[in-house]
Amino acid sequence: MNETNSKNSSKTDWARIDAMADDEIDTSDLPELNATFFANAELIGDENFSKVTLRLDPKIVAWFKVQGDDWEQRIQKALCLHILTQSRAKMKTPLNSVDSKQ
Repeated sequence: MNETNSKNSSKTDWARIDAMADDEIDTSDLPELNATFFANAELIGDENFSKVTLRLDPKIVAWFKVQGDDWEQRIQKALCLHILTQSRAKMKTPLNSVDSKQ
């Protein structure tokens, strides 16, 4: 995360953090990832999604790709937001009364 990804301004010196090597980062306060951790971990994958082929205008794909490596997830979020907006408009429901998890 960096300050461009947050609505709140950060006082962290991100340039200094980005320049650090992995072995320079103090992780002494982090719990060790042991067998118990992995026994309770939940694998999150693509099984909850339908794989489809979708034809999009190359300019749309290019715009999303410029936004970052997670461009496919951004398209997913844009589609979810559109559906949510359209559903709210049809139901005439106030925006704050519908839970959005996407």
